[in-house]
Amino acid sequence: MRAVVTRVSSASVTIDGREEGAIGQGYLILLGVGPADTEAVCDKLAEKICNLRVFEDANGKMNLSLEQVGGAMLVVSQFTLYADTSSRRPGFSGAAKPELAVPLYERFMDRCRERGFQVEHGQFGADMKVASVNDGPVTILFEL
Repeated sequence: MRAVVTRVSSASVTIDGREEGAIGQGYLILLGVGPADTEAVCDKLAEKICNLRVFEDANGKMNLSLEQVGGAMLVVSQFTLYADTSSRRPGFSGAAKPELAVPLYERFMDRCRERGFQVEHGQFGADMKVASVNDGPVTILFEL
């Protein structure tokens, strides 16, 4: 699995002109699933992101977790994280098929909710407009 995690002041996702999910302080997570990904990989990624400490403490150091700042998550499916960029027109055959990707996308969000986080999301496979106010900016790439 691949995830791009951005620390945000706010983020939202809109589908067909209707806001589907929005958060204040927290993480915008672009989540991609590969064909070899498993439930175990999904659970490990959720654990790593839920425990990530990138919010500033009283000394200005990135030392606080999402839980410690009362933040939320906006998770957006992103098959393009598996783009083959060897030519000018990217190919996406490296991404998992929906039969695998959808359950792992849902599982990832469930694991984060089980840890007590508010999790907002887009719609798998939809044409979405994602807006965010990056904080820092802090953007971290995860690949498991």
